[in-house]
Amino acid sequence: MFQLAEFQLKAIGSLMESLNESNKEVIFKSPTGSGKTIILTHFMDECGKGHFGNVFIWLTPGKGDLEEQSKAKMDKYIHNSSTKLLSDVMTDGFEENDACFINWEKLTKKGNNALKESEKLNFQEHIINAHNKGLEFIIIVDESHQNDTVRASDIIELFKPKKIIRTSATPKNYANATLIEVPEEDVIAEGLIKKMLVINEGFGQAIEVESPISYLLDRALDKQNELKLAYEERKSIANPLIVVQLPNNSDVMQDEVERYLATKDVTYENGLLAVWLSDKKQNLEEIEELNATPIVIIIKQAIATGWDCPRAQILVKLRENTGETFEIQTIGRIRRMPELKHYENDLLDSCYLYTFDEKFTEGVKLHLGKGALEAIKLFLKKEHREITLTSEQKSVIGLSKDATLSLKTMVLYYEKEYGTSTRTVENETRMKTKGYIFSDKVVKKTFTGEVHTLTMQEFENLKSVDMVEPLNTHRHGREYHNRVSTLGVKLSLPYEQMNTIIRRLFDKNVRYDQKVLRLDTREVYAFVINNFNKLKEDFRLAMSSPTYQTILPLPVIAKKEFRIPQEFLFTYNAKNRVQREYESNVYKGYLSSAEVRSDSEKSFEKYCNESDNIDWIYKNGDKGNEYLSIVYQDNSGTHRSFYPDYILSKGGQIWIIETKGGFNRSGASEDIDKFSPKKFEVLKRYLNKYNLKGGFVRKDKSNNELFICMNNYNDDISSDEWQLLEDVL
Repeated sequence: MFQLAEFQLKAIGSLMESLNESNKEVIFKSPTGSGKTIILTHFMDECGKGHFGNVFIWLTPGKGDLEEQSKAKMDKYIHNSSTKLLSDVMTDGFEENDACFINWEKLTKKGNNALKESEKLNFQEHIINAHNKGLEFIIIVDESHQNDTVRASDIIELFKPKKIIRTSATPKNYANATLIEVPEEDVIAEGLIKKMLVINEGFGQAIEVESPISYLLDRALDKQNELKLAYEERKSIANPLIVVQLPNNSDVMQDEVERYLATKDVTYENGLLAVWLSDKKQNLEEIEELNATPIVIIIKQAIATGWDCPRAQILVKLRENTGETFEIQTIGRIRRMPELKHYENDLLDSCYLYTFDEKFTEGVKLHLGKGALEAIKLFLKKEHREITLTSEQKSVIGLSKDATLSLKTMVLYYEKEYGTSTRTVENETRMKTKGYIFSDKVVKKTFTGEVHTLTMQEFENLKSVDMVEPLNTHRHGREYHNRVSTLGVKLSLPYEQMNTIIRRLFDKNVRYDQKVLRLDTREVYAFVINNFNKLKEDFRLAMSSPTYQTILPLPVIAKKEFRIPQEFLFTYNAKNRVQREYESNVYKGYLSSAEVRSDSEKSFEKYCNESDNIDWIYKNGDKGNEYLSIVYQDNSGTHRSFYPDYILSKGGQIWIIETKGGFNRSGASEDIDKFSPKKFEVLKRYLNKYNLKGGFVRKDKSNNELFICMNNYNDDISSDEWQLLEDVL
C-alpha cells in the first residue's frame, strides 16, 4: 500500500483548511520531486469525503499528454475516483466530485481543432448546467507560471470558481492569496530529492582550459563513472544520467559535443547517447528506466514539462553569450532520488552541476540558497583514523507506528490537562468548563449586529449567535469523516486509525478500559464537528510535548561501530572573503567558510579552533549510516534518529555536543526544534552509558557568548543550568 510522507500529509491538511479561508486564490509551492501530483490527488479525494457539490478542474500546460499522466496517477493512487478527460466532459458533462484533467492548449490556442466553435459553446453549456445543478468549481492550475496569460485567465473565469489553487515550484507573487509551501528540507529529509547540489566540484580558484566543452564533459563522465561504481557497490541497478544542456540556436556547439563524446565511445549507434530536441529525437525509449542504456542526453533550454527521469544526476550547462533566463525546472531534473530514498552516502545523495556560465550559477545559488555550494573532497588526518564510538540505528524489526500509543498519549493528556479519570460523567463536566461543547445537535457560530464604519472595534462588538441544526447522519456524517481525516493528517495517521482513537476515547459502543467519555454514535458525530478546533489543538499538544509521554516500549536498536569517515565532500562558500583553515578539525583543509552551518554552529567551530583546550573536533553528518546517531521515540512510538552536531576531544576525553538556536537579545528562545528536551534526555542517557561528556550549546545574543547545558534541560538562559562554555570546555 502506498504510504504518504509526513510533509505530504501536512500539505494535504493545509490545502483542506484553505477551503474555509476567505482568500479565493491559493498558491501551492512545492519543490520539483516532492510528489505534487500525489498531494493534490489525495487532497481532491479527502475533499470529496466532507464537502458537497464540488467539481475539480485540473488544468495542465504543454503540448504533451500531461493531463493523461496526471489522470493516470490519480486512478492509480485513489481507487474508485471519478476522473475525466476533456472528451469525457464533452460527452457526459460534470458531476459532483468529478476530477477533470484538461490541457490548456485544447481550450486556449487559436486554430486548435480540439474544440471547434460549436464545441466551445457546448463546453460552456456543460459549465452552465453544472452551476444550475448547484455544483461549484475548484480549479487547480498545474505549473501556473507557464499559463499566466489573459486567455488563460478568461478560461478560469468561465467556471466562476469558488477556489483557484495555483501550483508551481516557482510561483509568481499573487496579492491576497493564501500561500502553502512545502519546505525543501522536509522533502530532502524524506529522501525524495537529493541533499545537495554540488557546483563545479574541485575546480579550484583559477583554471586554464583549451576547450570548455571537453573540460566539462570530461568532469561529467568521470563523475558518472564514479557514481555508477558506487551504485553497483550497493547492489543498485541505477545508471546515472548526464544531462547536457545546449543554448538555443547552437548547432555548431551540438556538433562539437557529439564529436567529442564519440571520442569517448558515447554515440547514438551504441545507445549510450540520447537526444531530445524539437527537430531530433533518438534513444528516448524507456530512458526514464533506472537501468536504461543512455548515459548522456542532449537537450536545449526548454525540455517538455512533466519529463521525469529520476536517474538524471549530472547537469552540464554550456554557456552562450546571450542572456538566458534561469530555469529552476532544469535543476529539478537532476534532483530526484532514483529509488525514492537516500543511500546514506554523500556521493550518491548529491547531484552535480558543471558549467562556466556564471549567470546560471548565480541563478542556481539565488534559488537554492545553501542547497547549492562549491565542494572539494577532504581527507581524514592519519592520527584520527582509529577513533571509535558506538552508533545506534533503527532496527528494521522495530515497532510499526499504530494507533495504540497515540491513544495512550491522549488518555494521559486528558488526565493531566483536564483531570479526567474513569468517571466519564465527571469528565464531561470538567471538559465543559474548559470550553468543550456537548450536544446531540450541530452548533455553528455566526454574528449579528450593525457595522457602520468597518472598524475593528465595531466588528468586536457584534454578538455571537449559535446556529443549531439537528444532526443529519448523511450530511453531517460526511462532515464527521472530513474532520476525523483532517485530525489524522495532523498526526500522520490514516483515517481508519484516527477514527479508532476517537471511537475508543468517546464512543460508548466501542470497548476501551480508559474511556474519557461515553457518548452515543450521534453524539460522537456532533462532538467531533462542534469541537473540531479544540480537538485539533489538544491532539497537537499531546503528541509533541515530553510531558505527555506514556511509558514506551524500549526501541529495538541495532548497534554499530562508528569511525570518522576517511573522506567526505566538503561544501563551502567560495565567495566568503575569509577562508581560514581550522587546524583543530580532523580533516585537512577544513575552512571557516564551511556551509551549510547555523549561526550557533559557526560560533562553536570558531570557539573550538581558538581554544587551547580542544585536541580535535569533528562535524557529524545529519543523516546516514556512516554518521553517529542515537535512537529515540516520539509520543506516538515513531522511531527517530538523532545525529548530534559535534564530536570532540578535550585532554583525551571525548565530548558530544549538540548546538541549538540561540536566545535573542531579550532572552527569548530561538530554538525551533520541539523535540529538544527529548533529544537532551536521549543524549544524556547515551553519555552516561558510554562514560562520555557533553551537552547542548546555545548562543546568548545579548552578550554574544556561548553557554552549555549538561544536567537538566531548561529553555531559560537565565537558569543556573546554563554555564559559560569557556568555564567548562
